[in-house]
Amino acid sequence: MKVPAEFALSLTIATGVAIGQQPLDVAVAARAMHPGEVVRVVVTCDCGGSSPVATALGTEIPLTLEGGKWVGLFGIDLDVAPGSYPLAVSVPGADEGASRTVDLLVAPKTFRTRQLRVNEAYVTPPPAVEARIAREAAKLQKLMKGRTPRAWEGAFISPVPVQPSDNFGMRSVFNGQPRQPHGGIDFSSAIGTPIRAPGAGRVVLADDLYFTGNTVVVDHGLGLISLMAHLSKIAVTEGQVVFRGETLGLVGATGRVTGPHLHWAVRLGGARVDPLSLLAMTSPGH
Repeated sequence: MKVPAEFALSLTIATGVAIGQQPLDVAVAARAMHPGEVVRVVVTCDCGGSSPVATALGTEIPLTLEGGKWVGLFGIDLDVAPGSYPLAVSVPGADEGASRTVDLLVAPKTFRTRQLRVNEAYVTPPPAVEARIAREAAKLQKLMKGRTPRAWEGAFISPVPVQPSDNFGMRSVFNGQPRQPHGGIDFSSAIGTPIRAPGAGRVVLADDLYFTGNTVVVDHGLGLISLMAHLSKIAVTEGQVVFRGETLGLVGATGRVTGPHLHWAVRLGGARVDPLSLLAMTSPGH
């Protein structure tokens, strides 16, 4: 799927200080600086053999050397409140002053809310499955916090060739009971449509889960995780290395859904981010 032009627009912040005779430049780019967005950081410096260290929103940002610059991605989680947050960059072992702090101004964003009346079975699972739900939730939470070596290169791609629904971050109220915001995007596709790996990585889960049905989770490395849900068929196994574009399975309607579609969720350093933001910030030119 080609990323629409509006998704590729970004804001950029650049600043710099000197390390000896060489500048320490920090550039930050994003579609917009608000919850649910992927932010790209580029650090340029003569680091003297040391790797710069960047931190923001309470977590270290993994940086990799690309074309002589240090590049990293981090996410602004859906629960991050509006305000100013420091992004700090330093070079271990360098002279005093080899550091820089950039202020990230996170703007508020209002996500849509929908009110639905559905069968009560979709709101309150039976007591007999409570232990299973808790066990699967704990497993997914652990996987989403993984930090393995980087596996992907270049741009990420859409897993299916159709436009997704604009429902990332949407709040649902089922039969008067509010639910967690929608942490991914949905693609309305026919059952049997092939699902492509959006980027290279290792399959860390390929199983039938209560809520998400047949589910595949791919660890792309550096805290970047993709989850594909409601598959009719899983075509990979846990531990398998996959490449961008490789078939992970087929679109289906398994789990707690009312119709066939693909749910794609992305976590970046544990933050819930819009997959469309990932497509935009890894596209050519960023």
